[in-house]
Amino acid sequence: MPLYEYRGNLHSHTPYSDGALYHAELAQDAIAAELDFVIVTDHNVWVQGVERYHVDARPQPPPPPQRIGYPPVAASPPRQTLVLSGEELHDVRRDPPGEHTLVFGAERELAPYADTPQHVFDRANMAGALSFLAHPFEKSAASIGEPALGWSDWEVQGYTGLEIWNYMSEFKGLMKYWATGLRHVFRPNRGIKGPYPATLAKWDELMADGRRVVGIGGADAHGLTYRVGPFKRTIFPYEHLFRGVNTHILTPHALTGDVAQDKALIYEALRLGHCWVGYDLPAPTTGFRYTASGWRCEAMLGDEIAVGTGVTLQVRAPRMAELRLVRRGEVVQLVQHGTNLTHIAQDPGAYRAEVYLDYQGASRGWIFSNPIYVRKC
Repeated sequence: MPLYEYRGNLHSHTPYSDGALYHAELAQDAIAAELDFVIVTDHNVWVQGVERYHVDARPQPPPPPQRIGYPPVAASPPRQTLVLSGEELHDVRRDPPGEHTLVFGAERELAPYADTPQHVFDRANMAGALSFLAHPFEKSAASIGEPALGWSDWEVQGYTGLEIWNYMSEFKGLMKYWATGLRHVFRPNRGIKGPYPATLAKWDELMADGRRVVGIGGADAHGLTYRVGPFKRTIFPYEHLFRGVNTHILTPHALTGDVAQDKALIYEALRLGHCWVGYDLPAPTTGFRYTASGWRCEAMLGDEIAVGTGVTLQVRAPRMAELRLVRRGEVVQLVQHGTNLTHIAQDPGAYRAEVYLDYQGASRGWIFSNPIYVRKC
């Protein structure tokens, strides 16, 4: 069965909470960054009536000239992006106000239930929605007065997954001192390296306990202007962030342009973990694939497969890179310079793929897949 790949960003904000651009303007930046969809997640606000496709409003290039004797060449249709409305929830009475949760698909505002994270998860599940622990591990940024807004209550149950990579959360960790932070403001890509190791370790720990935990990534885009000493700068424009850490999904059917149908396809792919986190700025992660085959069965990332006498796991990267296969926090297979990795799994567990790329003089996290769950027969 053919699969269709789409790229989206799952974490951004508008002036309804603490962002700079409203949905229509934000959508144009998403189109410029070639995103297929974007989910706006304002703090403790679910904005109703904004979900729709937005068409590229920029001037379109003229159609190619008609060649005599050849059939006419149709102009390419303008790009479009689907804007969806989610919510980022937290208890505003907390100090600092950590324990943030991203909720997609509740179709109602859940802020009245943000007194405890478990209350949010319970209400999200009742609504058939998805819930993700946002930036579960992060560092404070003393130079700009930003506290760490990570996660502490790991006894909670019922959430869909973790935001394993948050671009702005990682950048905030580079801003401990204003002198070094200023360097990263003007050259941010030299500091962005990948998900925090503590986040990946917790993800592996949760899955080692037998839980299904979907990993996603996002920008956490606000488009706000910050001051570092005497300098002032917008950190960062939405378009820049939408070219960075994204979530790629695989669907069994193509998006049609119908908002309700396409939203259901996107959310189902996220629910099943048919997705990976890609740092698309160094190079597009489009075309990455991770599959498994066993006795008369096949699986892709997010799926389960019985181990039987062995399961063949295959990772394919879109360009030469370092490929790793990870189980229970340990690298079980490594290809240092290649595009393909093959591993015969004989032990049960959650096997996930990591891909690293050399960029601006250092190895950077590039792709972090959801796992394939190899189960006992």
